[in-house]
Amino acid sequence: MGPYIELLRIHQWTKNLFIFLPLFFSLSFFDPHLLAKVFLVFLLFSLLASAQYIYNDYRDVEEDRKHPVKRNRPLASGRVSPRKALTMSLVLTVISLAGLLKFGEKIIFLSFGYLLINYLYTIKLKHVAIIDVFIIAIGFVIRIFIGGYAAGVQIYPWIVVMTFLLALFLGLGKRRDEVSVFLNTGQKTRKSIDGYTVNFIDVSMVIMASVVIVAYLMYTLSPDIVAKYKTNHLYLSSMFVIFGIMRYLQMTIVEEKACDPSDILMEDRLLQISVIGWLVTIGLLIY
Repeated sequence: MGPYIELLRIHQWTKNLFIFLPLFFSLSFFDPHLLAKVFLVFLLFSLLASAQYIYNDYRDVEEDRKHPVKRNRPLASGRVSPRKALTMSLVLTVISLAGLLKFGEKIIFLSFGYLLINYLYTIKLKHVAIIDVFIIAIGFVIRIFIGGYAAGVQIYPWIVVMTFLLALFLGLGKRRDEVSVFLNTGQKTRKSIDGYTVNFIDVSMVIMASVVIVAYLMYTLSPDIVAKYKTNHLYLSSMFVIFGIMRYLQMTIVEEKACDPSDILMEDRLLQISVIGWLVTIGLLIY
């Protein structure tokens, strides 16, 4: 079962934790009923995302074999047959959609939207520079809306904006890794890298990092937010945001380790400290 479990890319379910953000910032995170409901949506959506990962691996099997890391994936390495992988993807899609259907039309509509943009991404759009990272960022925004509708809480615009910008930042880091692989080995793992250079990505990442930091600082100092959470000390949490962004930039530009952000988060202690520190600080201040 090992290769089939590996196909699910469970470590990438960390991306789906964005589903919990609307509940967390609504001050209802410790409501057992709402938390259980959002957690179930998280699990079902994660299965849906895994189905897309499997289909993506099926479509990219030849390109993955050229990549120094991706060539070890179950399909690229030949440990799982394409037919079994497609069957698994279809079964997971049906199960997850059937479960999500019970949570209302808005969530199922967003889930179908997620499926559509991911199919388009896998088939065509991931080969189009800039559009490819925008599609990734839109996927994160969909997660935010699904989490908000699941919990039945208000979705604040700042969450959507900063999630989109942060996802662009992380997506560009992943593209930089692929450009570096091409420059070092001559192996082109995707067509979209023709529209990127290392310098262009570095400049774009610095721009995204700057905008995210400024947007976050403006949020923490906003009179409406200060009034909502009854504290004017939210800005203290920005140190963890800035540290996390600088650490990711360091790993991407200096150490050239940027691959998948989920993998980096699971492995890098400094990034883990920044995320945990941010969560603890925000939690203490607003709860």
